[in-house]
Amino acid sequence: MAHKLFVGGLPFSTTSDRLRELFAAVGTVESATVVTDRGTGQSRGFGFVEMATAEEAQKAVSRFNGQEVDGRQIKVELAKPSGGGGDDRGGSSRSGPRTTRW
Repeated sequence: MAHKLFVGGLPFSTTSDRLRELFAAVGTVESATVVTDRGTGQSRGFGFVEMATAEEAQKAVSRFNGQEVDGRQIKVELAKPSGGGGDDRGGSSRSGPRTTRW
């Protein structure tokens, strides 16, 4: 099972191939994706990398978090699981019952 990392603070010129190349220095990269804007195709400055093992993922966090890459300091951390809920309780992000304005 791959272990997903969030990579933030990427230079807008960083490509998915560059991200893969960078993280390959610490282990086997299952996938590397720079997130882009749907309308313009421009990088949004963050992406995700999946490492083959938990050990390689932790090694990548230790090696790259806070490091400068192509002129920008990046943030690398274990990605939080995605879910459909709005908060940690698994429900909607609204607090309290739904009411109308009128």
